Amino acid sequence: MEKLKYFQNIIKEKRKQTSFRDYLKEIASLRTMNLYNNTGFVSVYPPNTDRIWKIISHKDFNESRDIISKNWLTYDFSKNFFENFEILFKSSNFAPTVLHGECENAIFTDQTVSCSNSYLSFVVIKWCENVLYSFSVKENSVNVLNSIVVWDTCENIFTSKWIIKSFNIFYSKHIINSSNLWFCSNMVWCHDCIFCDNLDNKSYCINNKQFTKEEYKIEKEKILKNKTDFFSWFLKIDSKWNNFSSNNVNGIFNIESENITNWANNYQIKNGKNIMFIWGKWPGENIYDCFLNTPPETDVYWVFSTGYCDNIYNSYQITWGSNLYYSVIMENCSYCIWCVWLKNQSYCILNKQYTKEEWEILAEKIFTGMEIEKILWEFFPGNLNPYYFNDSAAYLIDDSFTKQEVEKQWYMWREDEIKVDIPEWVEVIKITPPARASLPPQLRGTEGEFVSDYQWYDSNWNWQINPEILKKVIKDEKWNIYRIVQMEYDFLMKHWLPLPEIHWLDRIKMWFKFK
Repeated sequence: MEKLKYFQNIIKEKRKQTSFRDYLKEIASLRTMNLYNNTGFVSVYPPNTDRIWKIISHKDFNESRDIISKNWLTYDFSKNFFENFEILFKSSNFAPTVLHGECENAIFTDQTVSCSNSYLSFVVIKWCENVLYSFSVKENSVNVLNSIVVWDTCENIFTSKWIIKSFNIFYSKHIINSSNLWFCSNMVWCHDCIFCDNLDNKSYCINNKQFTKEEYKIEKEKILKNKTDFFSWFLKIDSKWNNFSSNNVNGIFNIESENITNWANNYQIKNGKNIMFIWGKWPGENIYDCFLNTPPETDVYWVFSTGYCDNIYNSYQITWGSNLYYSVIMENCSYCIWCVWLKNQSYCILNKQYTKEEWEILAEKIFTGMEIEKILWEFFPGNLNPYYFNDSAAYLIDDSFTKQEVEKQWYMWREDEIKVDIPEWVEVIKITPPARASLPPQLRGTEGEFVSDYQWYDSNWNWQINPEILKKVIKDEKWNIYRIVQMEYDFLMKHWLPLPEIHWLDRIKMWFKFK
């Protein structure tokens, strides 16, 4: 294994030199921020491309999972590495989305590990429940809607970003160990505050001004009656954050971390560069060129969306693994090279099983050839990326990437609008013009139905949402359509929240502007 460590060290040193733009292009482009109708399935993979061989149902895929290792190749030294892998990758069946562990009602989330009731979301990991229209929700977080990066035991989070160990957080950003906050940012160990920023261990504050508990209750009731202003208030919240309990880091919102160069939203990491949305569960050490990884992990280089791992190199979507190289969507595997979709396997190359001794000899031969060809440290080329670049997190973070630039490197670019078929019998209603939203129902006129027609205060100032909204389709100002589902309706009613008036996907994407 000493020779293997030699090759690992070569990859490590090369990866530490990656530019941030190359990191976005190669790694963040693997995080698609769209879901598609692909041969009748809601899928993370777009239809009508040659990048994925075949989409089959989760049921059929799970029933065949144990025999996937029979779809293997013998390494052909007349071809380079990427040509060998492309043959295997494009001959493999894919499930519409990625489910690991025991999942329930989660097939409409792109990547899920041991969670339940997750709907139209992205990356929901480990013991989370009731997650809608959200991104990166992890570890014992429940009842999360329209939010991103909600980690480490949170509950009742609505339209918020970067929430850690908190509950009852509404329209807020950058919250740690806090509760019962509205329209707040940069709060640590706080509770019962509204319109506050950059407070530590405070309670019953409005606009950073201290109130008594009784005064706060009266003012809160007045403020929260103005539901038509909620979203505009939220958009005005300060988006800046100084790194908290961290040393020698740059970027934004790096928490309990040290020695990080670039970039944002990392928690409990020691030693890293070009990392985003990474939780190490301290100490998560030596994380380079990674995006959306999950704790615990150590020595992870050029890796996307991977968790509970160590010694992972140039791979993506790995769960419970170690010593994996150039592998894709693996579960509980170790010592594998250029493998796809394996589960509970070790010492495989191109999905073919070897003895430990055979594997070590062949791995050394292949790595030596890659070193000579100066590709040992390269990531998968664009022609092996199955997603549209302009639908990815890379483009949301930096939209200066051009179609010509990425297509030159064989990434795909979506040209056509995504079409959504609306049954003829479904009634479409429109979002509410601001001038009309503030009027009582009897003064709103008759120019067609709007979202405001389905929500109001009754005579006792109880918030009401007409359940008939569940039967309607809503069209926002961009002409995108969406529906209200029962789980969402129940949450809105419980917490006296207004109906959303932008498309569910735009609610997620709006968080990806860091400047």
